Amino acid sequence: APAPRLNVVPLALQGKGHSKQILVLGLDGAGKTSILHSLATNHVKRSMASTEGFNAICINTEESQMEFLEIGGSESLRSYWKMYLPKVLLLVYVVDSADHARLPMAKQLLHQLIQNNSTLPVVVLANKQDLEGAYCITDIHDALALSDIGDERKMFLIGTHVAEDGSEISSGMKDAKELIGQLVLETQ
Repeated sequence: APAPRLNVVPLALQGKGHSKQILVLGLDGAGKTSILHSLATNHVKRSMASTEGFNAICINTEESQMEFLEIGGSESLRSYWKMYLPKVLLLVYVVDSADHARLPMAKQLLHQLIQNNSTLPVVVLANKQDLEGAYCITDIHDALALSDIGDERKMFLIGTHVAEDGSEISSGMKDAKELIGQLVLETQ
């Protein structure tokens, strides 16, 4: 596969640190892009296409401007994940609650990512809670071994789903948006 084109680098990563950068990671197909669209517009827009490279979205709230940087989750892109980690305020890690077979890989990647960064706040979104066979929050907590991630950091786990196109976002998504906004204010 050709290497992803990386000529689009969001400005905030070039050292002007006023924007509040949030990194959105997770395996391909977890629903990162759909979650970002929903957070940005408060309305659902499902994205079926995998992100090839980067996807940056700015979300303005009354308190702050948050810049979300999503990096695709396919294997060829995961090598870039760590590069961006030191530059962000917060990691949002999205998992597909119904993709039981890949939860061990999602766990391994998450633990590798944050092992050298003991204070970075982490928000895990257990996405696709509306699918049949989706693991509930406690099962996701265990499957990702979140209790091993350390007491030093702020860590949260929220169940989300992206409902029908055009509908308002679910309460879990609203909670996630509020929580992320709150963490950004506290972490600056």
